[in-house]
Amino acid sequence: MSLSHRGSQPLDLAAAAAPELDDDGRAARTGNLWTCMAHIITGVIGAGVLALSWSVAQLGWVAGPVAVLCFAGVTYVSAVLLSHCYRSPVAASGSEESSSSSGKTQRNYTYMDAVRALLGRKHTYVCGSLQYLYLYGIGVAYTITTATCLGAIKKSNCYHGHGRGASRCGSDADEQHLFMLLFGAAQVVLSFIPNFHSMAWLSAVAAAMSFTYATIGLGLGLAKTVGDGAIRGSIAGVPMATTAQKVWRVAQAVGDIAFAYPYTIVLLEIQDTLRSSPPEGETLRKGNVVAVVATAFFYLCVGCFGYAAFGNAAPGNLLTGFGFYEPYWLVDFANACIVLHILGGYQFFSQQIFTVADRWLAARFPESAFVNRTYAVRIVPGLPRYGLNLQRLCFRTAYVASTTGLAVVFPYFNEVLGLLGALIFWPLVIYLPVEMYCVQRRVRPWTPTWVVLKAFSAVCFAVGTFAFIGCVVGVVRKRLG
Repeated sequence: MSLSHRGSQPLDLAAAAAPELDDDGRAARTGNLWTCMAHIITGVIGAGVLALSWSVAQLGWVAGPVAVLCFAGVTYVSAVLLSHCYRSPVAASGSEESSSSSGKTQRNYTYMDAVRALLGRKHTYVCGSLQYLYLYGIGVAYTITTATCLGAIKKSNCYHGHGRGASRCGSDADEQHLFMLLFGAAQVVLSFIPNFHSMAWLSAVAAAMSFTYATIGLGLGLAKTVGDGAIRGSIAGVPMATTAQKVWRVAQAVGDIAFAYPYTIVLLEIQDTLRSSPPEGETLRKGNVVAVVATAFFYLCVGCFGYAAFGNAAPGNLLTGFGFYEPYWLVDFANACIVLHILGGYQFFSQQIFTVADRWLAARFPESAFVNRTYAVRIVPGLPRYGLNLQRLCFRTAYVASTTGLAVVFPYFNEVLGLLGALIFWPLVIYLPVEMYCVQRRVRPWTPTWVVLKAFSAVCFAVGTFAFIGCVVGVVRKRLG
């Protein structure tokens, strides 16, 4: 008895020390509803909110708010469809609880994993190309936005000291490029965050910042509308010289609204951070409802109050277009919040590319010390050593440098946002989630559910194509002067 007891003690201690594992053998996920909402809001509320007043102005008082609400509904439906694809295939009973315990399912850790498991290799190639192009483009757009916000802070302080519109307060291209380089340097440092699971704190900060500057934009628009005692704008929106110009401007506005919403391309990565009890899909769908409703409310208020305040003169960027000048300190604070949010948002999206690059290079060069070896380096005295990997250092630095370089070449805020939103709206936000859901749930052709989903996809295809063409026209015209 004594020997048995002494021999079993080390085993008990080892079991107690061993980390808890999920059903896939990985460390147990710890995410909950709050972290889920933080990730979603970080992914949704971003630079796009600043262009909504301009977008509503192009569409007018009827079509503008309707478009904002419609894209909110589309985003919600897309997220619900995709959330069912985290585990595949579904168990016989169809419940997620039985799926996780039956041993007949696998987790799809990323969007591409789900596409590969449910639709096959060809769809995976298309998905991967568009997804990573979009994620890369967001890095470019966020770099442009940060430079714009930092320039706005400098200009706001100058206007306060020397008068509104003072010539000495103008900014030049060199100054904007300097701000972009500073943002790039900050992102190189933040790129040392090892992976998506290690940045919950950054998402929480970014989500708080997004609510802060969206609320300030809303408050300033409301205050100006009430102070002026008039609601500006019209049913038809901003008039243009020709019908063709109006059509392309409307298309660009639709693209900007499309950019402001979708986060489905990182939805499964968010779902993969959630603990399994309650089921991940249940938690995600609750978080999705709260986040989309909150986002739609802010977007509608910011867009409509901004349009009501400035009418057809609504700036392309609500807080940096200098529709608001005073109180200058509040405008400065709002722009600082945007910068802090984008610092986290850039990593939120870029970590997806970093993870894929790390896995691919490790599989391609398993014997390479440059790729696989980690060095313990003490960067800050008094803190634990950091595991430095040379491949990560070089790849992530080059990645940040390339997004910064493209931002310098194409510094067009509204046009770039619209082009990115229109590019991925139908294929990644609509088509693939619909197709995967049909395969996952075994939806038979020509049943009512199948017809509704296909009609939904067709309508969104028409909208996305229209917006994409209009945004391409806008970028070309801007670049050619």
